[in-house]
Amino acid sequence: MAIPRQALLNLSIFPTTTLVNERDHLVLGGCDAVELAARFGTPLYVFDEATLRGQCRAFKAEFGQRYPDVSIHYACKATITVGLARIFKEEGLGLDVVSLGEFAIVRAAGYTPEGIVFHGNNKGPDELRQAMAWGIGRIALDNFHEIALAEGIAAELGRRQPVLLRVSPNVDPHTHEKTTTGVLDSKFGIPITTGQAAEAVRLIQASPHLELTGLHCHLGSPIFELEPYQTAIEVTFAFAAEMARRHGLQMREFSPGGGMAVQYLGPSPAPTIAQYARAVCDAVKAEAARWKLPLPRLMVEPGRAIVGQAGVALYTVGASKEIDTPQLQRKYVALDGGMADNIRPAIYGSRYEAAAASHVTSGPLEKVTLAGKYCESGDILVKDIELPRLAPGDLVAIPASGAYCIAMSSNYNAALKPAIVLVRDGQARLIRRRETFEDLLRCEVV
Repeated sequence: MAIPRQALLNLSIFPTTTLVNERDHLVLGGCDAVELAARFGTPLYVFDEATLRGQCRAFKAEFGQRYPDVSIHYACKATITVGLARIFKEEGLGLDVVSLGEFAIVRAAGYTPEGIVFHGNNKGPDELRQAMAWGIGRIALDNFHEIALAEGIAAELGRRQPVLLRVSPNVDPHTHEKTTTGVLDSKFGIPITTGQAAEAVRLIQASPHLELTGLHCHLGSPIFELEPYQTAIEVTFAFAAEMARRHGLQMREFSPGGGMAVQYLGPSPAPTIAQYARAVCDAVKAEAARWKLPLPRLMVEPGRAIVGQAGVALYTVGASKEIDTPQLQRKYVALDGGMADNIRPAIYGSRYEAAAASHVTSGPLEKVTLAGKYCESGDILVKDIELPRLAPGDLVAIPASGAYCIAMSSNYNAALKPAIVLVRDGQARLIRRRETFEDLLRCEVV
């Protein structure tokens, strides 16, 4: 009989369908993790379809019941494949893309451009031209250079392009400095406090080929607090009211961005989707009432919060190394992946939990450091974690790996990017095959 996931330490961080079977194997979406590894190889990224769809529906429900006009746009930078995009399309989500590559993936999934917002801090002329030619729904303009480019290209195409203006409200979300985007000292957004955002509004309002539909701000990720969203909304709505008086701005749309967190560690839960929705929706309604502004359409852009929990990385154990001195006791256990498929611990100091997927509860516990196989001392996935004793050939699972692992993966050491499978009701479907050496050599010119 399967053991409910709630009965195991920290298993709530795994996908909602996770169980442990009678063989003491981890089960994801009804699929035995050991059998998945044998069938598809490792490193392997497993996405649970039920968790993905559940998160999509929760965002739509929690925001939708608290606000009259809201759209949820999945932030593709967290992780995107054609297979995942098809799920988001079926669940009725719009999209936030930051490159023509992401646009190409979602177009292959059947998305039409009207429900897509194009972001980025340095969109080039070719990118803007193609996006407009495809009929992109919104472009979030990030700086004065883009305003001028977009105006010229829209004129060239004979198009009046709907745009959002990304402003910087100078609000610290108290997350990692490398993922903080809404402060003054950031490459993203036009600052409100310097007067530059007001000048940007004036320019776009005077433009014959750009239609300013509203304002956008994004504070960073992952944000474990609610107060930064509320403060940013207060600042942005005060600015919108001033722009309405000075330049006739009608803020028909407003986006507080995304950045909602997921739980990576047992003792560090993130706010629920309901808590995020309540904080954002209440603040928007309160500020609109304060400044006597019509309620804008609310555009929310979660990424990590939709895919993070749904993804699990599976690795095979290889070599180990023990250090036992009066000054240091540590055991390194090497896995067959690492920073080439998950660079977050190396660049952000991100911390993860792990499980012995081939024997979840069996065997004596020992403290180990899970190391990657790549030629960097910083290639450590999980430091000092207690797990049932691991031997070569055993399987390790790292949960909450759905966001930014595959998206930031590389061919470092000429590594092959891993396969991705989607699991549901005991069935596993390959949605991205493992790279081959032929893939690795395809761009070489000899």
